[in-house]
Formats: sequence, C-alpha cells, structure tokens
Amino acid sequence: MDFHLLLTNLTNPTLLFFVLGIAAFYLKSDLEIPPTSTKFISLYLLFAIGFKGGQELAHSEFTSEIAMSLLFGMLIASIIPLYTFFVLKRKLSVADAGAIAAAYGSVSAVTFVAATTFLEIEGQAFDGHMVAVMALMESPAIIVGVILLMKYDKENEKTTSLKNIIHHSLTNGSVLMIVGSLLIGLVADEKQAEGIRPFTTDIFKGFLAIFLLDMGMVTAKRFSAFRKQGWFVSLFAILIPAINGCVVAILSGYVTQSVGDRFLFAILAASASYIAVPAAMRLAAPKADPGLYIPMAIGVTFPFNITVGMPLYFTLIQNF
Repeated sequence: MDFHLLLTNLTNPTLLFFVLGIAAFYLKSDLEIPPTSTKFISLYLLFAIGFKGGQELAHSEFTSEIAMSLLFGMLIASIIPLYTFFVLKRKLSVADAGAIAAAYGSVSAVTFVAATTFLEIEGQAFDGHMVAVMALMESPAIIVGVILLMKYDKENEKTTSLKNIIHHSLTNGSVLMIVGSLLIGLVADEKQAEGIRPFTTDIFKGFLAIFLLDMGMVTAKRFSAFRKQGWFVSLFAILIPAINGCVVAILSGYVTQSVGDRFLFAILAASASYIAVPAAMRLAAPKADPGLYIPMAIGVTFPFNITVGMPLYFTLIQNF
C-alpha cells in the first residue's frame, strides 16, 4: 500500500471531524448534533449525490458498459449475503446471521459519498451511472437476507410477507431519496439545474464534515456495547469487507477500465448498510439484535473503510 496515500487520507478534514466526534464522546463533552439536523443532513447528502449523478448520467450515452455495471452491482449485492450468511450461521443465530448478511450485502451511501471525495482529492473522475449502481444495490441484499431467514428460521412465525418486505426495502426513505434525486437529475433541464448547483456542490463537503462528526459520536457510543460480542464479529467486520473490496477491485476490471468506477465498485462491495437494512430488519427479523449488526457496520466497518480500506483498494486497482 502507498503509505503517502494512506497519510493523505488520514489527514482529510472530513475524516478528522469523524475522529473529533469519537474524541468528544470519550472526553464526555456536551457536544451534540440535534437528531433533526442529522436527519436533514443525511437526506441532503443523498439528494446531492443522487442529483449530481443524474445530471452526469443525462450527459452519457447508455452503453453496454453501463448495462454491465448495473448488472455487476446487483450481482455483488446478491452474492455477498449468500456466502456471509453461512459463515455467520456457524457462530450466531439464524436471525442475527440473516440481518448481518443483509447489511454487508447492501451498501452505505455515506461511505460512497466519502469515496467520491477521496477520488476528487486524487484527481480521479467517475461516471454518473455509479450512483444508479449504488441505488440498485440497496434492495437485492435485503431480499436475499429475507429469503434466507424464511428458509432457515423455522421457529419464526412469518407475520410479514416477502412482498411487504420487498416493498419496504424499495420505499425506504434513503433508497427513495437517492433514486428519486437521480431521476430528477436525469430529466431536469440543464440550465434550470444550474440554479441549485451551489447547493448541491459548493456546500457539500461542509455538510459531510458535520455529518461525520455526528457519526463519530454515534460510533463511540455503540462500540462499547458491541465489544461484549467477542472477537468473531470484530474480525468479521474487518476481514469480510476487506476481502469483498479487494476481490471486486480486481474483478471490476472486466466490467470497466475507469479507475474511479472500479474504486467505487470496491467500496460499495466493502461497505455495510446501517440505515436501509436496519429499517427493513425490524420487520423481517425482529429477533435479530440491532445492538450487534448496527455497531458492526458503523463502529468497525465504516471506520476501517474510510481509513485503511480506501487507500488499499485504490492501490490494488492501480496495480491490477
């Protein structure tokens, strides 16, 4: 790995605000971001990245590479929960294994946003259709996770149909915002879209920094409870994302030659959902412990990806 690249990433202002959030918790500071503000910022980030992606997609001709990218993304999101479920089931309950598998098969929009900032620092472009890839990768993992739960959790009385779970995963607020913004950006008049460019571009990094500050505080709060679960889940939350990211970083070369797009494929494969999946799993797996799969995603995998993971995948792509 290029250690200069790692150092540059570690001194990224947005990442340092994440560290500040962790420090604030352990220093017992009264610093806090109001929940309503956090929700607004998270919706803003999804809106901005979706709208910009739609605008980029509008300027691109639909090609076989774009079609392959969309299919490749959905394939990744379907395969990861399949194999991780059986790894997890050896040590955890079926409900916990299904929820965690769905989380790691799905994606983190915030990690994706941080990855686009990383690419900007490195001077690497990426195509707008990668936002569509991210949006499409949310639901397949949830659907696969639910199917596995229905097949292997014999004791669980299914009070919610698979149809309702699929509907919930597709209409989840984060999914709807990113897909809706993408479609609006796709059909919006280019001259009219210029009017909101300062809102979608100029203040983007500032809002991301504040959001990561809050994420740092949330991570620190949940990590103390997560440590009680033992080494298995901790190692899983680091090794599985690293393996997924590295494998996809290499395989993505068969889909596209764009360094930026390959990097985003890797980070999507390595990330874990802590927004859409927990919302769906509250219905599909009520016996699953949110105090396990949410801290795994936000307390271990997210920090790993934005510190070590991104330079690792980027270096791997440059060498393959």
